[in-house]
Amino acid sequence: MKIILSRKGFDSANGGIVSPIFEDGTMVSFPIPSDDEDTYDSLYYNGIQYSQILRDLRYKGGDHCHLDPDLDLGRRRERIDGWFPAFGQRNAAAAYLKNIGVAQGDIFLFFGNFHFVEYQNGTYRYLQDRSDFYRGKDLQVIWGYLQVGKIISAPEEQRKVWWHPHSSNGRADNSANVIFKAAERLSLDKSKPGAGVLRFDKKRVLTLKGATKATWAMNEVYDETHIYGKRSNCAKNPDRGLYYAGIWQELGLKESDACTQWARNILL
Repeated sequence: MKIILSRKGFDSANGGIVSPIFEDGTMVSFPIPSDDEDTYDSLYYNGIQYSQILRDLRYKGGDHCHLDPDLDLGRRRERIDGWFPAFGQRNAAAAYLKNIGVAQGDIFLFFGNFHFVEYQNGTYRYLQDRSDFYRGKDLQVIWGYLQVGKIISAPEEQRKVWWHPHSSNGRADNSANVIFKAAERLSLDKSKPGAGVLRFDKKRVLTLKGATKATWAMNEVYDETHIYGKRSNCAKNPDRGLYYAGIWQELGLKESDACTQWARNILL
């Protein structure tokens, strides 16, 4: 079983702000702006439109978004008959996943940029608590997962997943386009679905204490010697932290008992 760390959601180049961790521990990864059909008006947290939360948090971008990975039907305004959780990729990112041999049963762990928010006087705002590392800083946190149940590669099959942005003609016509359909149940715990979103927990925080958000705490399961591909640790203090520079989306981790146990701890 491979574990793949996948960076998804708002960042400085896509959206310009960080996604919120609410006071109840719910993490909402804002899907990045795009020209796809889905809109922030059509997505909800706790009965509140994403678009309203985004306005509160000073988002300055457009109204449409790339809803991928699509893990939670409950956040949509409208029900979709036949919906299932799915994640799409294309171009170089899809080629990387193909080259490392991603297959049925492998697990994507989605992470992104987050900050705790509070609700005051009818408005959400980022919490400023310099006494608490977790509640007062931008963090990179694992927020969702998908275990691969089926890999949909044929364009005619991709178009049947009509609600997903990677079913569009512009993407389905791309020979490297792929849609990963979630398994029915999570193999590490059959009581859990094959895909879903996670609540905030310190064990899901990648960021090293005292460092900026993209510098992670050291862990052998994702250090330079245990990943697929060549990446160098660019952290200012590489003895303590790990920083993979550059624009990248997926990081495949080499299979080991330690890696599987780490993933199990993250998910359960």
